[in-house]
This record gives sequence, C-alpha cells and structure tokens, in this order.
Amino acid sequence: MNITKPTLILDEAKCKANIAFMVEKANTHNVMLRPHFKTHQSLEIGRWFKDVGVQKITVSSLDMADYFSEEWNDITVAFPVNILEIDTINRLAKKITLNVLIESVASAEFLMKHLLNHSVNFLIKLNIGNGRTGLLPTNTETIDAILEATKHSDKLNFIGFLGHAGQTYKCRSKTDILKTHEQAKATIVSVNNKYKTKYPELIASYGDTPSCSVAENFEGLDELRPGNFVFYDVMQVQIGDCTYNDIAVAMACSIVSIHKDRNELVIYGGGIHFSKDRIEDQGKTIFGIVAQNDVQCWNDPIPNMYVKALSQEHGVVVVPQTEINNYTIGDLIYVLPIHSCMTADLMKRYKTQNGNDITMMVNQ
Repeated sequence: MNITKPTLILDEAKCKANIAFMVEKANTHNVMLRPHFKTHQSLEIGRWFKDVGVQKITVSSLDMADYFSEEWNDITVAFPVNILEIDTINRLAKKITLNVLIESVASAEFLMKHLLNHSVNFLIKLNIGNGRTGLLPTNTETIDAILEATKHSDKLNFIGFLGHAGQTYKCRSKTDILKTHEQAKATIVSVNNKYKTKYPELIASYGDTPSCSVAENFEGLDELRPGNFVFYDVMQVQIGDCTYNDIAVAMACSIVSIHKDRNELVIYGGGIHFSKDRIEDQGKTIFGIVAQNDVQCWNDPIPNMYVKALSQEHGVVVVPQTEINNYTIGDLIYVLPIHSCMTADLMKRYKTQNGNDITMMVNQ
C-alpha cells in the first residue's frame, strides 16, 4: 500500500469476527440484534452484517437513516426525534419502517399533526442510568400522557421502550460492567413489563457495547443495539470488555520529526484525524496506543509507547528510550484509536489491509 498521509486501516478479518461474535451471542440468547451503525457508517460494512443474517439496524441521525435506507428497510433512529426534520421523516416513512424516539408529549403531538400518508413507529426513551436523555422510569405521568395523546393516532404506533446503558463506559472491569448491566436491564424490563399488560406486543430495546460484549443474561430484553463492537478500541480495552487483539482499526501515520533528547516522535496525525477523546492511565493522558508493525500492518501494542498530545495536524508520541533509535523520518507507525466511532467519523473512509478502499456516508 502507498500510504502518504493519515489513513484509517481496517482489519477485515477482525471486523467480521467481531460481527460474528455478537450475532452468535444474540442468537444464543434468543434476542434480536439490531446493531448500531453509527460506528462504521458504511454500506459495504453493513453488507457484512447482512451476510450473517442481520435484518434490522440502528442509526444515530435521520441523515444516517437516509443513507442506509438504500439497502435497509427497518431502521431505528436512536436519538430523540428532531421535529425540525419532519420533511425527512415523511420521506423516510414512505420508504422504510422508521422507528423514532419520543420522550415528550410535545414531540408526539407535532408528529401526529405533521406526518403525512405513512405512519411511524415510536419507542419511549428511558433514562436507565446514563443520565443523558430519556424519561426516568418513575415518571409514569409523562409516559402515560404520551400514550394517552397517541392512543387513537393512525400516524404514530407505540412499539416499546428503549434504553442505553452508557454508564458502563465508566466501568473498569468485567465485574463492574455486569453489575451495571443487571441494574440497567432490570430497570427497562420492569417498565416494559408494566405496560405489556395493556400493550402485549411491546419490545424492550437495550444497547451498549460493554454490556452486550460480556453479559450472558438478557432475560426480558427483546433486542440489543451495540455499535462500537464492530471495531472496538482502546477505551473498550480499558473498560474491560475486549482485548487489544479485538481492535479492528488502526491509524497509519508518518513520522515527520524525531526528538531523541526527549524520547518523542511527531507524527502527521492530529485531532482532526483521531478526535481528542483520551483516557487517563496511571497518571498519563493517552490519545492513542502505538502498535508494533508487521506484515499485517500492526500487531500487539508497544509497551509505554503512546500519543501524549494532539493539536490540529500534529501528534506527539512518547517512545521508550530503548526504542527511539529504531525510527527514522518517513516511517509509518500504527496507532490504535481511543474512540473508534469518532475517529471513523472524522476520517470518512477506510483502507483494508489488502489495499481496498471502503467509503462511508458523507454528512449532508
């Protein structure tokens, strides 16, 4: 491969293995896998899911739903419905089964007034511990008000509750993940079961990569929506739900400057390539982990070699003193990203290890 600037390399075999792992887990536990495509944002990678039986997907925006509607016909937009995009909602509702999130009577009433000839399914978003969006499970007043407002609507169909256990991202061990998962799962299942007496076909939709990767108890859940697992990343390693060997993407960056006096390299690869997501580990701020070069592009992480700082185009890499003489200007190094979702979104394309280009959606 002729790599001259920051390039996001995709290990196709690892990616497909990650997909197969999650499909098998969902099948084993008799829950539907509705994977979140916000991580890879690629029609081609999406086909790898179809190849192993996935039929329904999740996205994070209506633009993303529009992009994937070229090849997928049942899509959940896991973001509170943006009523200002009603034209896009109507266009998609005509084309696919569209599932949106509602957490207010105002959103429900707007949709009922402005939806045209095709209905839309909705799930009520619950806050199951993440504290970002969604109704508290105890807020039955608003839940009941939404259901009362929509009960006679031929435009909005209530299909269930959706929760995101994003608080697992604060965990640092499998034990912590499992404890958090059980609490979050119990919350959404309890609410869903309460309303199933009146709406027997309701589903409980649940997602986050850490829980779905390590848990084995999904009783009461109907669908899982993990996304990051398709690539994993350094953050997931730190959380405790994967290993470095599971990470399916790495950034190839050229060395543009060497500073032996301080055991540092400067690479062409900055915040506009990686994002500025970082982890803290043993007093160090880390923006990426450098992996060993090999015939497959990269291998295991190099101990104590990491990206310590990013500016727009620059990345500053700490190098062990025993390794600094192994590098020359123009060498490529491979950096495992902290947060692969953000890195992929910035890069907008992949190059596989055999040199094939894979494109992603382009933001409207």
